[in-house]
Amino acid sequence: MPYRYRLLIFLCSLTTLTYLDRSCISIVGVRLKADLGLTNEQFGWVLASFTLAYALFEIPSGILGDRIGPRAVFIRIVLFWSLCTALTGMVSGLFLLLFIRFLFGMGESGTYPNVMIVVSRWFPVQETGKALTWVGIGSQIGAAVAPLIIVPLAIAYGWRVPFFVNAVIGLVWVWICYKWFKDFPAAMKNISAGERTLIETNRRFSARQHLIPWKIIFRNKTLWALMGMYFCCQWSNYFFVAWMPVYLQEGKHFSENEMKIITFILFAVGITGFLVGGFVGDWLPKKKGLKFGRRFTGFTGLCLCGILILFAAVAEQPVMAAICLIVANGWFSFGVMVSYAVCVDIGRNNAGTVTGAMNFCGQLGAFTMSLLFGKIADSTHNFNYPLFMVAAVMITGGLPWLVIDPTRQLKIENEKL
Repeated sequence: MPYRYRLLIFLCSLTTLTYLDRSCISIVGVRLKADLGLTNEQFGWVLASFTLAYALFEIPSGILGDRIGPRAVFIRIVLFWSLCTALTGMVSGLFLLLFIRFLFGMGESGTYPNVMIVVSRWFPVQETGKALTWVGIGSQIGAAVAPLIIVPLAIAYGWRVPFFVNAVIGLVWVWICYKWFKDFPAAMKNISAGERTLIETNRRFSARQHLIPWKIIFRNKTLWALMGMYFCCQWSNYFFVAWMPVYLQEGKHFSENEMKIITFILFAVGITGFLVGGFVGDWLPKKKGLKFGRRFTGFTGLCLCGILILFAAVAEQPVMAAICLIVANGWFSFGVMVSYAVCVDIGRNNAGTVTGAMNFCGQLGAFTMSLLFGKIADSTHNFNYPLFMVAAVMITGGLPWLVIDPTRQLKIENEKL
């Protein structure tokens, strides 16, 4: 197996672990709320504290990865979030939980920007879509297997134990990263000369290009459109990951085990969406050009996701609502990773900084959704009303794709640095 594909398994395992940890609190959400006496609005603040910290530290973590390399940042990220995951299982009140989840978000920030740095350094341009597909599939694997692991543990031992188990898994991953992973192909042992040449002559990263100051990066119009799109995009993603288990149990009255099965199916369908989206993301630019290929994939995925969430909100039968949400996540998965491809397209050596900026806005969107969802559900005593809000934002989020241009790479010509 080529070394870059082994590396892809490594990246996939990282995003799997990211969503396994991130999903844990939502899957035990009903139990946690009952034990700590939290309302939906208070639980929304718990979810939002993670996304706020994630947003605040996303850009600095991306810049750090561009400057010192992703290996050191990965080790810092997973060590810190594993500690915070374990501490989550020890909390006894709302304020301590808010503080720990803020630290957890701070620790996990920078994961995806640094993954994009690895992709820009390790994969030829023509394999960018394939690499990003499997990075995205890792997140769906993590979210899909999470209920299968966490629900039985929570039923048998209580809601706190799954956090301790996840923390141990994180420490194992850090050990593998420290022993095996390197920032560049040239530093990796046993990689063939042929594969190294293939990567280094066809990748987005260039040893001759210098890092560009962030003040110049933020003059790129495509980046601003990406940030607006991703602010909207993360409303549905964070609903699926953070609020949906509570929505299914308290809003649609599914049992805990039924929620487990629906959540698994939803994210399993997401894997299919990533596979199809990755194929289209590589094939369509070859046939219709880079600009059309990226725009079509992103616009179609986000808009159809929003429409299906709207259908779920108006569905009278709980099973029909669940089916609509399952298909909605499939379309979300189809369209979401193309945004990361654009970060690599325009960012090149600055892929971490560009991705950090986009993800910063995405986490602000997740923060806003987390607060509003719980507040609206409590004030209306109806979980369908906040879904209308999520659907409207998702459809709106498809519109920036009409102006996103992946051919507008970051440039420093005529700029005084």
